[in-house]
Amino acid sequence: MSLKTLRNIAIIALIALLVTVAPGGGNLARGVLAAISMAFLFAIGSFGWRLYKENQLTLWSMTNRHRAALYGSFAVCFMALVATARLWNSGVGILIWFGLVIGSAFTAYTVIKESRRYAI
Repeated sequence: MSLKTLRNIAIIALIALLVTVAPGGGNLARGVLAAISMAFLFAIGSFGWRLYKENQLTLWSMTNRHRAALYGSFAVCFMALVATARLWNSGVGILIWFGLVIGSAFTAYTVIKESRRYAI
């Protein structure tokens, strides 16, 4: 390993030691994790908003049924992600979670594929 890699590993180990040993370090770690999670959710929301604004013509050219299915699939996926902690507490919950996420992804894919098909 190079000296740079060893230095980086030592820095990470030192930060982990400070979080573990320092009083209130666990609270600090939870706060940093919450801030990172909020930044990630903001990035996902910004990306979704940009996709919506760039594809408004495509969305409004869909039939009402397709648009409702697409928005419904996004809502189901969002609710499954929100309920991840509760659903992953049991084996059946994990299966339900995967079913919801895969089903909503399949619905969104089908709607997009159907909306691009030319049919009279």
